[in-house]
Amino acid sequence: MKWKRLNGNQIQEPIVEAVENAIVEENLKGNRLKICIGSDSLKRTNVAEFATVIVFLREKKGGFMFIHKERNHQKMSLKERMILEVSKSVDIAYKLCDLLDKYNIELEVHADINTDPNFKSNVALKEAMGYIMGMGFTFKAKPNAFASSSCADKMI
Repeated sequence: MKWKRLNGNQIQEPIVEAVENAIVEENLKGNRLKICIGSDSLKRTNVAEFATVIVFLREKKGGFMFIHKERNHQKMSLKERMILEVSKSVDIAYKLCDLLDKYNIELEVHADINTDPNFKSNVALKEAMGYIMGMGFTFKAKPNAFASSSCADKMI
């Protein structure tokens, strides 16, 4: 799984190692971190493009993110695509949770799903919320899910 920085530079080490290195570096600078993970997708003709981001928020000092992009050629419904987005976020959150516990860093998993039933993405809200919270993570949906609805969205 290839990850990169916002400037386009590839991350060479495994993502867990890269996240730990970033945490250590930020701690040495005296920055307190919070991490938000989110995914978004865009359906194009016969392919769905996905972006997953790990957003590092520095308390009162901005932030940065790591990005992973991939394509899926399977035909799927909107609900299936929304749940796949969530599963991509949960997967990386699960890989990082021991590390984040070690450094006492707050984690949120963001879903690009609208809480307003008038929007199509709302069809997957209950399942996404149950999946994320069932895994023990803090859940955020639109309009509070900036990692997915803003950061990952801009990467597609």
